Amino acid sequence: MSRRYRIGLAIVAEEDAAFGAILAEAYRARQRPLCLCCKNGAAMYIARIGEQFFVKRMPLSGSDHDPQCQSYEAPYELSGLGPLIGGAIQLDPENGMAALKLDFSLSKRGALKSTGGAAQNEGPVKNEIRKLSLRALLHYLWHQGGLTEWTAHWAGKRHWFQVRSHLIDAAATMTVKGGALKERLFVPENFRLDDKAAIEKRRALALAGIRAPAAGPTKLMLLIGEVKEFASARSGQKIVVKHMPGFPLTIEETAWRRLQSRYVAELELWQANDTFHLVVIATFGMTQSGLASIDEIALMSTSEQWLPIENVYEQRLVERLSRLSLKSVKGLRFNLSCTQPIAAATLPHGRPAPAALYIVPPDADEEFEAALADMIAARADVEPWIWRVAEGEMPPFPIG
Repeated sequence: MSRRYRIGLAIVAEEDAAFGAILAEAYRARQRPLCLCCKNGAAMYIARIGEQFFVKRMPLSGSDHDPQCQSYEAPYELSGLGPLIGGAIQLDPENGMAALKLDFSLSKRGALKSTGGAAQNEGPVKNEIRKLSLRALLHYLWHQGGLTEWTAHWAGKRHWFQVRSHLIDAAATMTVKGGALKERLFVPENFRLDDKAAIEKRRALALAGIRAPAAGPTKLMLLIGEVKEFASARSGQKIVVKHMPGFPLTIEETAWRRLQSRYVAELELWQANDTFHLVVIATFGMTQSGLASIDEIALMSTSEQWLPIENVYEQRLVERLSRLSLKSVKGLRFNLSCTQPIAAATLPHGRPAPAALYIVPPDADEEFEAALADMIAARADVEPWIWRVAEGEMPPFPIG
């Protein structure tokens, strides 16, 4: 489908020679494009990544687009995002900003003391207004940044530079307690030895406000980075993040043990394949002596293409999807426990209808099967694909 937009009074197409210049001018004028894929159009916004400008869909508006439009997104009820909409995530349709409610704090009284975090992701789901766990916030940033999307045409074109840019761009559309999430998020830039002094200066400026005061609460920052290694310290452990040489983060021994217990699958996947990435999200502060200390932490394993995976079955699914020219979108759990079904991925432009891909693990019980049947029945407009691992090999994809 040819992509056309109404920007101001003009109708422009992506193929137009002046499209880039038009986007740049509309960005400066704060004009909002209207995607003309459907009768009433769908509001979008312009994002700047580096020196380039891109038209992106408004948060949680993917289902407003035609199924064959590149901006179409399968219903969010198919993943762990659904239960959070309207509670933990409150969208303002006028400006496209999402106000987030977090179940962790960005400040701390007393001495910094690390916790493993994310233990609340396990257990029953309650009908109360939910808040975003640390892992769920990472998932939401990954989702909104478009980092769950993939097509074989992008092979070899997604690196940390792009990941960082997309995360920062996504954070710019979110607020926490009325403040910009982007101002509380630190994502390390690509480290270059010939620019070492300038990079360290920019990092110091970004973190200047979180050094522990002599009295009163300590301000915390959010970090998202790729783990390079875990190293022993005299007391506890150190987490070394790629692109942050000489700036380890400390974590207490008890929290380290909880982290190893809670994230067994993520650590096993990372250790089993040298091409995989282990992503860390953490709240951290600076002690008065200048050391970075983790308060809460969560981990996420990803494929070589930076697509999140939570077990070997998803790994196999993602590997097979990565070879398709058709776009796929990886599903995420957010706050949901591993005992609840989600669409492991979707094929939003599948024909004759979008498709949701479900994996039934070998240990699935009757409750899992019943919940899966309810999910499928609730979305008759989405074609289901089911891989019951205990029954054998992965079936063919429903791609027409």
